[in-house]
Amino acid sequence: MRRTSITFTVFVSLVVSHETRPSAADPKISEARKNESGCLAHAVQSVFQAGTTEIRVLLPDRLENGKKYKVLYVLPVEAGGGQRWGKAMEEVRSHNVHNQHQLICVYPTFSHLPWYADHPTNQQIRQESYFVKVVVPFVERTYPAQRDSGGRLLVGFSKSGWGAFSLLLRHPDLFGKAAAWDAPLDMDAPNRFGMQGIFATQENFLQYQITALLKREADKVRNETRLIHLGYDNFRNHHLAIENLMNDLKILHVFRDGPKRAHAWNSGWLNEAVQLLMQQENDVTKGPN
Repeated sequence: MRRTSITFTVFVSLVVSHETRPSAADPKISEARKNESGCLAHAVQSVFQAGTTEIRVLLPDRLENGKKYKVLYVLPVEAGGGQRWGKAMEEVRSHNVHNQHQLICVYPTFSHLPWYADHPTNQQIRQESYFVKVVVPFVERTYPAQRDSGGRLLVGFSKSGWGAFSLLLRHPDLFGKAAAWDAPLDMDAPNRFGMQGIFATQENFLQYQITALLKREADKVRNETRLIHLGYDNFRNHHLAIENLMNDLKILHVFRDGPKRAHAWNSGWLNEAVQLLMQQENDVTKGPN
């Protein structure tokens, strides 16, 4: 049988010219428009977020008819369209990640500083719910995405590295692998880096604490290489602590202690993290010492 392909342009015109039909509880999501980074940007209004957010999508240049693609969720570290720490999707494009690995790359924005948690009382700061209930379902019904855990990959640094780990550990049946670079993974209280405004209370924070989640979910992630962590710039001690904990728990994982790089999207770590996510499991498995 001859394999056929459709171009980026045709795919957009046939599939992405789509707008969800909102109800009182459903999000309102716009048709795609191409932004300055070459991504397809959808404006989103959701009860889980304040104001308008975006879902930005970068597709492989050529899409094969009938093929389903893995999705790489590139998790932001800033609210809205902040770029203090660099431009994530431009870094993705500069390394040709979407074509080299045949990935649909997705960058969702958030109305508040993203710690990937639900605030206990503020209904417009439900970041986890927004991501799991709005972003992922929209991507999978709008684009040719795999609809299984193996097709959902998470990558981030700093706050979003925390988010990548917490999302996978809280939803181990939903997400396949997560990679975190230079992230404060060993935090034991929401008392720095804008955490208080999102977690609000110690009790709520404990539901997302990475060390607690690793202990609680160890049996679900122990025997497959699903967690990757790399460092460092600011948070080497956090990564070393998490490395010791995962070894104690006998969780298969990948760890790269360095090289030291600037705490930003464009310091060179992202391409390595994606390569590790995409390697065959037997090639990257690192057992406990």
